[in-house]
Amino acid sequence: MTTQPSRIVTSSRDSVGECPVWSVKEQALYWVDIEGRLLHRLNWATQTQQTWRTPERVGCIALTDSPGEPQVLIAAMETGVFLVKLRDATDVDATLIAAVKHPLPNMRFNDGRCDAEGRFWVSTMCMDMSLAAPVGAVYCLDEYGLSEPHITGLVTPNGMGFSPDGRSYYLSDSHPTVQKIWVFDRDASTGVLSRQRLFVDMLPLPGRPDGAAVAVAGCYWICANDAGLVHQFSPQGALLTSVSVPVSKPAMCAFGGPNLDILFVTSILPAGVQPEQAGLNGAVFALEVGARGQPEPVFSRFPLC
Repeated sequence: MTTQPSRIVTSSRDSVGECPVWSVKEQALYWVDIEGRLLHRLNWATQTQQTWRTPERVGCIALTDSPGEPQVLIAAMETGVFLVKLRDATDVDATLIAAVKHPLPNMRFNDGRCDAEGRFWVSTMCMDMSLAAPVGAVYCLDEYGLSEPHITGLVTPNGMGFSPDGRSYYLSDSHPTVQKIWVFDRDASTGVLSRQRLFVDMLPLPGRPDGAAVAVAGCYWICANDAGLVHQFSPQGALLTSVSVPVSKPAMCAFGGPNLDILFVTSILPAGVQPEQAGLNGAVFALEVGARGQPEPVFSRFPLC
């Protein structure tokens, strides 16, 4: 395990801080607070933070190629995927572009990420994790709308990422009963996934596999929730290093900064801890880990309607 200097880059504390996304165009970091129903943006040059309220819990977001102002994002919430316009006020303009039919009530979208071809890959989960219900699935949003599930039988899907050449797709299940990371072959032209196989079994390792990022060199970085670590794995699944963060529940990581060499890590307020006693919990941290990331792909394949 290594200890790297980390600094807090946010002025707030989140209940469930997730889905950091770096915008190269804006030189800004976006992320969400799922349970707080909030969407944040940090302007890197001015170090100023702006926050918007969302109508539902947002599991994940993606940048878009929509021109002009205000900024337009894609947000996967509880009932579907929304087009979100960020106004100067504190609320967003959200338009549903793809509804989802959950197999059970009390479900929402969770982790998600765009591929290099402009598709938005998103996953669902049951919000009551105590049920350990394997009803989660992975969908893909493109010009044809929201697909049928590509992957089913998941409890708490997380850890999505793509290899630099686009040929591999990563996915984890962070539920305590699973704690696995898989890798799939991927056809970039069609988006078809095949040959699922175990990448890492996290059960013998500290922490549960949560959100992840892939470096330009191909290594897979994933937050080890409950262990206060971020693990780095080689493309072959070998554990290379574990970097400590000053909270127990890091949630998701993403590369960003002007040179894409800063690893941003969101975090979660542990159960039973009151917001006024949060301390560092719920903050977003910036770490220098000696690796560079890939520019975050943008969503460009809007459903035809």
